[in-house]
Amino acid sequence: MMHSLSDEELSRYSRQILLSEIDYDGQLKLTESHAIIVGLGGLGSPVSLYLAAAGIGNLTLIDFDKVDDSNLQRQIVHREHNIGMPKVESAKENLAALNHYINIQTIDKQLDESEMQALIETADVVIDCTDNFTTRFALNRICHATKKPLVSGAAIRLEGQLSTYDFRKEHSPCYQCLYKEDSGQELTCSQNGVLSPVVGMIGSMQAIEAIKALLDKPTLTGKLMIVDAYTMNIRTLNLKKDSNCPVCASN
Repeated sequence: MMHSLSDEELSRYSRQILLSEIDYDGQLKLTESHAIIVGLGGLGSPVSLYLAAAGIGNLTLIDFDKVDDSNLQRQIVHREHNIGMPKVESAKENLAALNHYINIQTIDKQLDESEMQALIETADVVIDCTDNFTTRFALNRICHATKKPLVSGAAIRLEGQLSTYDFRKEHSPCYQCLYKEDSGQELTCSQNGVLSPVVGMIGSMQAIEAIKALLDKPTLTGKLMIVDAYTMNIRTLNLKKDSNCPVCASN
């Protein structure tokens, strides 16, 4: 069955449809796409808001935390009246108020690897907005196994980084080419702090990467972007496949 955009959707998404890189067919593809956002905190907030606003038709939100008053400084998808609510329910409420045309599924629990794999099989893109290595490594393994593009961001203090691992492409390195499983201590915002708009910068760029991945446009595959918000210096480094990587090496 052929789908089409309604007059209301054409009006809503008109500024995107005007872009030659997206146009009508691209917007239609976005409305039929499924994105999974893992983590509805500092990064997941702008990612979810922009993907909802841009008309990604199916969003799955995964988080098992509740909204706390210390989240509101940077986790802009939540509101004061959401304090104490599960983050996924808070996010769903506020995203639905932004765009009623999209479908939002929530998962308010920690999934094991087989449950996560079954879910990711149904997705077109996965956005890693988590804050721990264990989940990042698991998402990397699953996305590699299922050949799904993975958009990965991180932010701490006044710094952030971003890459896309597009496992639909043979040459793409993976997260474990960059970080080893025993790479040491994790940095968390609760211990080290973070400037609110820094997660906004990285999350917004993750949303851009996710949209480009959905439309099969060039992404940061094979590159690592490093942002220093204090000096406003942005560097993009080449990232090569590790020939000994336990996840993506062919041997």
